[in-house]
Amino acid sequence: MFGESVEIKNVDALHYSSSMLRELYSKGYIHMVNKMPDALGILYDRMDTPWEGEKRRLAFHRMNTKPLVDLILDYKPDLCISTHFLGSEMISWLICKKRIETVNAIVVTDFDAHAMWFCRHYDRYFVALEQTRFVLGKHGIDPNLVTVSGIPIDPVFAQNKDKQEMRQKYGLDPGLPTILLSAGGFGVGPMEQITAELSSLTRSVQVVALCGKNSSLKERMQGLADSAPQSLHIVPVGYTDKMDEYMSAADILLGKTGGLTTSEALAKGLAFVIFNPIPGQEERNSDHLLENGIGIRCNDLPALSYKLDTLLVQPERLAAMQANTSRLAHPNSATTIIETLMASSEQHSGTLYAPGHKCYSRSNWLRKIA
Repeated sequence: MFGESVEIKNVDALHYSSSMLRELYSKGYIHMVNKMPDALGILYDRMDTPWEGEKRRLAFHRMNTKPLVDLILDYKPDLCISTHFLGSEMISWLICKKRIETVNAIVVTDFDAHAMWFCRHYDRYFVALEQTRFVLGKHGIDPNLVTVSGIPIDPVFAQNKDKQEMRQKYGLDPGLPTILLSAGGFGVGPMEQITAELSSLTRSVQVVALCGKNSSLKERMQGLADSAPQSLHIVPVGYTDKMDEYMSAADILLGKTGGLTTSEALAKGLAFVIFNPIPGQEERNSDHLLENGIGIRCNDLPALSYKLDTLLVQPERLAAMQANTSRLAHPNSATTIIETLMASSEQHSGTLYAPGHKCYSRSNWLRKIA
């Protein structure tokens, strides 16, 4: 698509970090989501102060990412595209220390840019919203080097797939309102309690319960499916690589608002019923959906069936919410990012630096793949 072949290395930054850092950023996060969500929100907000505490954070990350640094220095990439703040921060530091010459492209994977995403040494930012671009500019990032691309998703989500064909493919009733109940890739959240509450709906619906990698949850959901009232058809689904087809079959996404799942659902035109979003980035993501008339929010489990019933008996309202997804949807976001970087390689001659730092510049970036 872009000319000569390029070599691409896909790296999980946490895989090349210390076990302590992996525990903190993966298992520690899941533990806080399940046990201390309010504390997670407080921590998120307190750390959202751009440029404050960056030296301490950088020192901590440097101590715990030597394998990642060694990998970057050994591989000598011409272009780095980071979808996690850890990678972009370490690349920024290596550029500052003149240990590498590379392009630092930063893809923010939530709708707001938390302070953790701010780097002193960058070539381009990619964000989900024009508002995020504006906010970055307020904190010293050159807005001319911030592209509103959306959060990158698999290009398959840009493909139109017939709703009725997808329902038939997965054994769903073609005439029933279809709710996609998402627990995320790790299968966390009160899915069983939500499903029990849906038994109170006054009209018949079908629920595709996405259990992720949580096999025990899928077994429990199957038990609920077997005992559910006739008006509630439950289809438990484990980990799947056919998410685009399940979304094509659905009308509504019910669950939380992680950046990737939200972006996929927007590309598929789904309305959102947001249940008790995780404080922090998911709560902020949900705010944008509500502001754009794409979703409704439910913080109280007993109110869930009432809110859904109210929505389902107003088909014109549901259709308007689905139509409003076009305000935020970027189904071709990944392509936009690559095309922007390739075009920039012929125009831009050096890394930009946020206020407070002076560092060397360089020319002919991306020269090996342009």
